[in-house]
Amino acid sequence: MEKKAVKEKKVKETKNKAAVAAQNNEKDVVYAIRGNIFDGKVTSAKANKTVTVERELIQYLPKYERYKKIKSKLHVHNPSAINAKEGDIVRVGETRRISKTKNFVVMEIIKKAGEKQWDQWVLIILEHWLFTV
Repeated sequence: MEKKAVKEKKVKETKNKAAVAAQNNEKDVVYAIRGNIFDGKVTSAKANKTVTVERELIQYLPKYERYKKIKSKLHVHNPSAINAKEGDIVRVGETRRISKTKNFVVMEIIKKAGEKQWDQWVLIILEHWLFTV
């Protein structure tokens, strides 16, 4: 009875873990996401299957009672199935070591580079205009 409960628990844990599949010429590679998940902007996509992602962190400095912006760059594996371009906003997950500098993999593209995003104030004006007419 206890063994069955342990097996069910293991199955539930594996279902909660995310994985990113990449297709190579010879085989399918699955990168299990374990650890941190970040959002960032692709600053360089020049290397083969690699992108540089920059993320912005905000750090509180108690001495000055102010906040400071810090930028951090990560070298991230870019699977051919996802193929993120420069300027895209992407979600990045930590995985096993892929090369000397790559420990992360692109999970999904949140926003494409050329997409226009409606500002919140434009939407408010449109709603106001639609309801007044």
